[in-house]
Amino acid sequence: MKRFYTLMLAVVAIASTVMLNGCCQQEQKSAMIEFPEPARPAGQQDVLELRCDPIDTVRIAVIGLGMRGSGAVERLTHVDGAKIVALCDIVPGNVAKAQATLNKAGFPKAAEFSGDTSVWKQACELNNVDLVYICTDWKMHTPIAVYAMEQGKHAVSEVPAALTLDECWQLVNTSEKTRKHFMMLENCCYDFFELATLNMAQQGLFGEVVHTEGAYNHDLRGLCMNDSTGYHDMWRLEYNAAHDGNPYPTHGLGPIAQIMNIHRGDKMDYLVSMSSDQFGLTDAAITNHGPESKFAKRDYKLGDVNTTVIRTAKGKTIMVQHDVSNPRPYSRIHQVVGTRGFAQKYPIEQIGLDSVEAEGLDAKALADLLTRYEHPISKEYGEKARAVGGHGGMDFIMDSRLIYCLRNGLPLDQDVYDAAEWSSLVALTEASVQNGSAPVKVPDFTRGAWDKVKGFSFAYAPGDAK
Repeated sequence: MKRFYTLMLAVVAIASTVMLNGCCQQEQKSAMIEFPEPARPAGQQDVLELRCDPIDTVRIAVIGLGMRGSGAVERLTHVDGAKIVALCDIVPGNVAKAQATLNKAGFPKAAEFSGDTSVWKQACELNNVDLVYICTDWKMHTPIAVYAMEQGKHAVSEVPAALTLDECWQLVNTSEKTRKHFMMLENCCYDFFELATLNMAQQGLFGEVVHTEGAYNHDLRGLCMNDSTGYHDMWRLEYNAAHDGNPYPTHGLGPIAQIMNIHRGDKMDYLVSMSSDQFGLTDAAITNHGPESKFAKRDYKLGDVNTTVIRTAKGKTIMVQHDVSNPRPYSRIHQVVGTRGFAQKYPIEQIGLDSVEAEGLDAKALADLLTRYEHPISKEYGEKARAVGGHGGMDFIMDSRLIYCLRNGLPLDQDVYDAAEWSSLVALTEASVQNGSAPVKVPDFTRGAWDKVKGFSFAYAPGDAK
């Protein structure tokens, strides 16, 4: 009898454990934060692989002529088929400097717009503009892009393209409604190493890619707290004071999202994000400006280090990190893990394959492999890109591909869904952090078409295919 009762107690205990686990799992599932995915408005269709009429000479209005915009003006003077016809910035001196750049390169004077916070609308309304190139502070990227598309222009913006989910959907809906291109200018997708690893992955060198990592680890304390030579009106510091999560995810995420065919056969399903507390900005403020300074006395919400893990619909994982508040060496990590190979750009370039020792390729073998798998795009533009510059040449490759695709009526390398997906992490990571690192569903900005295109690729005109 005693043995019978012992057995019954064991059965009850097991049943209770199973029920408890079931309840916990149900609780975990119900704890997932999900944001609404608005239905596609009547009459709209997706813009996957969107093709528009070719433009022989792409006439460009550049809006925002600070650090990034001034560099864009210089680069675009070297791109075949590009012509800057309008320059716009709230600071008149920035317009004058950009105008001098055009003059030095032998281009005619561009129309000038400055001195007013809404003067950018006039630039978007010009009849002789095909493309609006946006390099303002973050909060203006979506408003200008949406207005430009509504005026019949293609639009591109610096990163991130949007700061809220509503802005992400605005970009998607406006591009679908107007049938105009929107591309976020994610230059890191054109880095020579990133392109080489994309080529390796697409040729199967890594086997099945199961995990990737990217980051934006960049000590920006000096720029953020410099009210004379840093960001205009200290806009980046103001944002970091008001928000947590990962406000700048796309440099690390973009290249690995292409490798993982996001919305081209797979999609980001959900994420979990965690931030450390904030220490670095306050410490830098006290050290460099004194304990009584305005910088030292204010609060900053942005945790020093944010780490986000994403699971895809097909069971892969992605890690994205952000740190601009500590003296870490610059790193985007760019790690690719496959069943038969491994690659990583930072802190040192490494590649490991099934066929070599566990410590990876030696320097000569690595250099030989990178040469063998150099991407056709970097082969085509690399020499001129290195000469023109812009983050080692990747900015020039990005601009060259943008203009090439517009001139040939081709789909752009990055579409509006890339912009929305990658930028959505700004809002989604903050939501996760604010809710105890709760899992957050990543919206499907394609509205069900994420498996329609089979694999990421670059478009070429007939006869140019690589």
